[in-house]
Amino acid sequence: MSETAQTVTPPQTQTHRRVLQRVVLPTSRDTDVLPLYVDPDRPQLDVNTIGMTAKQRGRIPPAMPNAEIQPDPHAVTGRRSYRVDANDRVSFGTYFNAFPASYWRRWTVVDAVRLEVTVTGAGSRVTVYRSMPDGRAQRVEDQQTTGEGAQSFVFDLSLATFADGGWYWFDLIAGDAGVRLDEASWTAEVPADRAETGTVTIGITTMNRPEFCADLLRQIGEDDDVRGVLDEVVLAEQGSDKVSDHAAYPAAAAALGDRLRIVEQGNLGGSGGYARAQLETLEAGRSTYMMCMDDDVVCEPESIVRAVTFGDLCRRPTIVGGHMFSLYAKSRLHSFGEIVQRYRFWWQSPPSVNTDWDFGERNLRSSRWLHRRVDVDFNGWFMCLIPTRVLREIGLSLPLFIKWDDSEYGLRAQQAGYPTVTLPGAAVWHVPWTDKNDAVDWQSYFHQRNRFVAALIHSPYERGGRMVLESFNHQVKHLFALEYSTAELRHKALEDVLAGPDRLHEELGTKLPELRAMRAAYADARTSPDPEAFPEERRAKPPKRGQDPTQAKGRIGFYLSALTSGIRQVRPKRPLSDDYPEARLAAMDARWWIVSQFDSVVVSMPDGGSAAWRHRDPEEFRDLLRRTVDIHQQLHREWPRLAELYRGQLDEITSPERWSKTFGGDGTR
Repeated sequence: MSETAQTVTPPQTQTHRRVLQRVVLPTSRDTDVLPLYVDPDRPQLDVNTIGMTAKQRGRIPPAMPNAEIQPDPHAVTGRRSYRVDANDRVSFGTYFNAFPASYWRRWTVVDAVRLEVTVTGAGSRVTVYRSMPDGRAQRVEDQQTTGEGAQSFVFDLSLATFADGGWYWFDLIAGDAGVRLDEASWTAEVPADRAETGTVTIGITTMNRPEFCADLLRQIGEDDDVRGVLDEVVLAEQGSDKVSDHAAYPAAAAALGDRLRIVEQGNLGGSGGYARAQLETLEAGRSTYMMCMDDDVVCEPESIVRAVTFGDLCRRPTIVGGHMFSLYAKSRLHSFGEIVQRYRFWWQSPPSVNTDWDFGERNLRSSRWLHRRVDVDFNGWFMCLIPTRVLREIGLSLPLFIKWDDSEYGLRAQQAGYPTVTLPGAAVWHVPWTDKNDAVDWQSYFHQRNRFVAALIHSPYERGGRMVLESFNHQVKHLFALEYSTAELRHKALEDVLAGPDRLHEELGTKLPELRAMRAAYADARTSPDPEAFPEERRAKPPKRGQDPTQAKGRIGFYLSALTSGIRQVRPKRPLSDDYPEARLAAMDARWWIVSQFDSVVVSMPDGGSAAWRHRDPEEFRDLLRRTVDIHQQLHREWPRLAELYRGQLDEITSPERWSKTFGGDGTR
């Protein structure tokens, strides 16, 4: 009996084509944001800084801007269409319209993409490019129109070689009669079980920002594509100046209809507001994702759709975040990803990232660093998509009021096997952190306490690495800078850390009034917007040898100033300093080693709207310094015990059940 060889054909996997990303344009024709969408300028590739240290990068002369040609706002003919004049060239190799290929290759099931472009215009050309991780561009393929009517082109593109970085994009080169982009999209064949689009509940925490918040609600509700993935917007209203009372609210409510739900509760901070939306999302049981979004952002609505699509196609449940652009300079990228430096336990940008990058001056194609994939530890909750599966498994936000809730959550998810990706092409415009004063005002308490809470839970180093020493150093600097209120609040923060996690929930709604009352007792906390609120400068003696203490002195001068300032803190105050300031300092000049040379000084706030009169108090200095030494020694001794305590109670204090009890105690459930 003979045997016949047979070829067995494996069953074919069912697939479905999904849109990953569409080309979008700002119909407002805002010239400040247009460079993020379209770019008519030819790139001048900047210096290759990959592999350099921050110090080495700082020695490189600044690259010449390459934004010699500005995009024409009147060429925007629709949300997805753009006109290119005769014989001109325009690139869509931009932040919002290039395709971040390396992110899709690293994190999703997608291994190839298809670019579909529809244009109208004879004799015109569509050229596709890709970039390498070091920013060098390569021409991939081009096609040319053959008639005057609308024509569609298809480019099938592999993601196989995008392991470390790189983007795809296309340029339009117009013929003698010009060309119009009608639409373009990036699509992919995905497994059939990934065909269904996930849905999202957006959680917004608001506190007395009714106009901003109403505008954001309208932006979300008026976008048809967002409505296609939106289950609900849960607005945690925690203020007295309510969104629903603002004149812009009716339009926002009409745009969202029954997809808007307002939940009023006491002021439980950002973490309390986001936890409320997280809990409501879980209890509703219908959304694939919950998205945290700040109330004071301007959103590119397409970002929401892109985040959901990316999340749908990730290999495992993944937190998907967006980037932050400056609300005041809209082409400036302020945050391109965040990590936690574990030894210091402090948030920062990854080493390869440049902060405050202006796309209006250096476009994507000319900026090498933007082509290397950036991996992160967490994403700020100004825009952050969290799978509900992750919420169910690792719990809700820590009850921290504000600060470190988002970063701690990213670390917690990471330890549970759920990564965070900050996705290029998904972003909001927000007030930059550099324009805020939250390191020295009442928020300094939350910076200090919550950083230590997060470190006790997640630091891999014995006794937190550099945490305790760095905290001590910062505390001394605040004392030298005559910021006694800040030093007192930071001291209170450490006392509360030592007290353990039991009171985090109970004090969520009461801690802020307590802090404000404590701070009000200090002169450095009393600010005034009136330029005439403080007396004119006067000194009993002029500066020694006419030296201006506010001027830079070089490294040796810095150390000498630090030494003499330390001695000065325990010496009697100079005559007149109680009644007259000795100088006025701009916020940018108010460094601790400069402020410490005065017995009293008026200092402007970073927002430019007010100033405070700081007074040196030797007795207060000695008392705070003594307590600073004592509490940091205690914290160092008790770190192992505290770490075990906080880690042991993490599951309970972040559980939906515990948060539900807190909200019930707030009278809102």
